[in-house]
Formats: sequence, structure tokens, C-alpha cells
Amino acid sequence: MSRCGAALVGAGCIIGGLAAALSGCMRVGPDFQPQHERWSEQWTSASIEQVTQQAAQPDVRQWWQVFGDQNLEQLIAQADANNGDLKLAGLRVIEARAQLGIALAGRYPQVQQVNADVLYSARKRSDGFNTRSGGYWQYGAGFSLGWELDFWGRFARAIESADAAYFAQQANRDAALVLLHAQVADTYFTLRTAEARVRIARENAALQKRSFDIAQKLFKAGESDELDLQQAKTQYLGTLSSIPELESQIALARHALSVLMGRPPGPLPELDAQPGKQGVVPLVSRAVLQDVPADLLLRRPDVRAAEYQMAAQSALVGVAEADFYPSVSLVGSLVWSASSLTGSPNTLAVIAGPSITWNVFDHGRIANNVRVQDARLQQATVAYGNTVREAAREADDAATALIAALQRDTILDDAQRAARRSLALANTIYREGYSDFQRVLDAQRALFAQQDAYVVNRSNAAGSLIALYKALGGGWSTQQPLVDAATRQQMQRRTDWGDLLNDASVSSGAAAPAEGGSR
Repeated sequence: MSRCGAALVGAGCIIGGLAAALSGCMRVGPDFQPQHERWSEQWTSASIEQVTQQAAQPDVRQWWQVFGDQNLEQLIAQADANNGDLKLAGLRVIEARAQLGIALAGRYPQVQQVNADVLYSARKRSDGFNTRSGGYWQYGAGFSLGWELDFWGRFARAIESADAAYFAQQANRDAALVLLHAQVADTYFTLRTAEARVRIARENAALQKRSFDIAQKLFKAGESDELDLQQAKTQYLGTLSSIPELESQIALARHALSVLMGRPPGPLPELDAQPGKQGVVPLVSRAVLQDVPADLLLRRPDVRAAEYQMAAQSALVGVAEADFYPSVSLVGSLVWSASSLTGSPNTLAVIAGPSITWNVFDHGRIANNVRVQDARLQQATVAYGNTVREAAREADDAATALIAALQRDTILDDAQRAARRSLALANTIYREGYSDFQRVLDAQRALFAQQDAYVVNRSNAAGSLIALYKALGGGWSTQQPLVDAATRQQMQRRTDWGDLLNDASVSSGAAAPAEGGSR
């Protein structure tokens, strides 16, 4: 190794050793303290207890398996692989990881500069500027290093904040999964409900068409008045008119499912994965949980994200407070110069020492910046509490709605059976001449209304169960990576990502940030 190289390495070692010895003496600013309210850690609900049970399967992370519907499972698998919002959430995690890398760079020298120059000089004579005589070359090279010591924890707090923000983005992606799975399931059962309602409308329209045909024949034969004919026609056409609207709901639900799966509206072969499910709305009376609702509530992804955001902001208070104190840096330079002039010496200079800067007269700005960061921390604390309370309300509301739908199910089932029997009796006594045609029309109308109400209530029960799982944070699991293969290749063609895209993985359902700092 040359003398110059040895000196460079020696200077770097000296500065690096001093920095390692002196950095990280203390951290100013508050250490993060979780803000769990006592009620949230012991929270329970009579409504939730009534509609939940403890069991191992299905796992709450894949709660949709409780319906036993392969069509739904296929749709969710495709949504996980192709949904645009989920891809954006994954990319935000990658962005946060890169931001964490920027913060981690604060552990290393902040100023690293290498410069070199080559100059040609010519002497000026009385006969003018003559570049052919008296010219010489000058050479120079230098290396400068500046390392701010983290006496007050400025960089450590910045890393803490970036780390918490990174995990907050992971939790946000989990929240996107929870929302996506609930949307797919809810839209799927909206589709199945519309299919069932179309079937009921067509069956009732067929019954009413026969009555209309009979009334028409009797009117033409002079055996009944026009009132019976017009009433039968009105009821038949009214039922018939509901079918296009229900078919439109089917089409809209299919379009929504296509978009949730990252496709333009079009065919959905996943709906045929399990034949016989068309127009079927199952009734599931219990949500299967593996933990108590209070723990599930605090592990809900958006609740965890709110807590990580609070931890990130807590660290930023320390970053702001570090400006109150002097900044101590180790600086060093290695400079070499030479000239082609005969007898001119080569020089090598090594300069190293501490540097202190202190914004002594900027106290007002720094103090107000600390206040700004602390106010934001308090806002994040209040927002966290609001998120937890809203989560509890959503869970209780969903459980209450499910209880009501379950209670109505038996009643509406009996009502539709009674309506069918009533129609049969009305037809019999009308044919035997013991009743007028109005009673037949009333019985037909009641049957259609009760059958439709029964199916709609089944849909409400399924929707409430989905809402309960969503409110408790279920469904955050997926087998898909943060960045799919095609996106990874596209990004790697543009930018050197190193191993960041390959190593990016999320431990779904990660715990909340620990006391005293982020993870």
C-alpha cells in the first residue's frame, strides 16, 4: 500500500474509532409509552358473546372458510394476487423500508467527499501570452470526512421513528387485506342474494301470469268483470318489472368483483368453482374465534397502525429536542498536491479534529418546533383512542345486527311457509266459488313479499357476520408477497434495488410497538 493510502486508512480509522466511542451517549425526548385504555384490555360484549364461539378452525385469518364455499375462496385468492389497492399497500411498505434505510445512514459519516483536480498553468511574458514556454502542471487530490456524533440521540430517534413508520405501513397493508376480503365476501353474497331474488320474482311472476291468463279468459267469456282482469294484470306486471332491476344488481355485483380482482368487467369463471351455489345464501349463526374479542380488537391492523404512528411521532419529538443542544462532529481531511515544476515538492497533509456548532440564538424556533411535534403526538394519541373505540362500536353493532337477523330468520321462514299455504287455500276456495279473486291476488302478493324478505334477511345475516369478522380484524393473512413477480422485474429494470424486493416480507398480525421505543 502506498504512503498516501496508508495515511487515508489511518485517518479513517482514527475518526471512526472516536465516533464509535463518543456516539449515542443519551437520547433526549420521550420514550414511547403505549396508551392502552383499561377498558380496551378487558372489553367484552354480551352481543358478541352470543354470536361467537371458541374453536380452532377456521382460523380467523381465513374466516371466509366458515361458509364452505369454494367459489368465494377462489375469488379471494384471485383478489389477493391482483387487487390494485393491495399492490399499492405493498409498495408503500417497500417505500417505508427504503425510508428506514435512509434513516439508518445517519449512523455513518454524513459528509464524504473526494475531489481531484489537474491544472495547467502558463507564464505571461512581455511579448504576450505564450503557452509554449514556461508552462507547468499542478495536481491535487483530497478526501474529506465529517461525522456528527449522536450525543443527544437525534439519529437514533430518527431511526426509531422510521422503524415505527415501516411497521405502521405493514399494519396498513394488513388493514387493506381485512377490507379487501370483507368487500369480496360482501359483494359475493350480494350477487347470490340478487340471484335468489330473481329466481323468486320469476317463480311468482309465473304464478301471477297463470292467474292473469285465467282472469283474461273469464273476462272474455263474460264470467268476471274487468276489475279482476286489471288487478291481475297490475300485479303480474309489477312483479315482472322488478326482474330487470335485480338483474342489473347481479351485473353490478359481477363488475365490482371483477374490479376487486384487478380485472376489467368480464367473465368470472371463479363463480363456477363449486356448482350449485347460484342463488344460495347460507346462514351461519356463529363467528369462530381463537381469542377473546378484547385481544383481537387491539391486534386489529388499523389499531396497530395507529399505535405505530403514535410511536413514530413520539420519536420525532426527540429529534426536535436534539436541536436545543450543540452538534459535535469529527472532521478530517487528507490533501495531496504536486506540481511538474522542477524542484517543486509533493505535499501530503492530514487534518483532523472536532467541530462544534450550536444554534444558540435560535431557541424560539426550536422550542416551537418541539411544541409542534408534541402537539402532533397528542393528536396521534387521541386518534389511536378514537380508532379503538370505533373498532369496538363496529364489532358490537355487527353482533347486534347478526342477532336480529338470526331471530328474524325463523320468523320469516314460518311466514313464507304460511304465505304459500294461504295461496293454495285461496286458489281452492276461489275455484269452488266461495271467495272472490281479490283474495287470490292478496295471497300472491303476500307470498312474493315474504319470500323476498326471507332471502334479504339471509343476506343481512351474512353481511353482519362478515362485518363482525372485519370489525375484529380477521382476514389479514395472504400467501402473496408484498410485490408480485411482474412488478418486481419492472422495478428492477429501472433501479438497483439490491435484495430489498426479494427479502421484503411481512409478518402479518405483528404485535404492537413495545414500550420505550419501536421494534
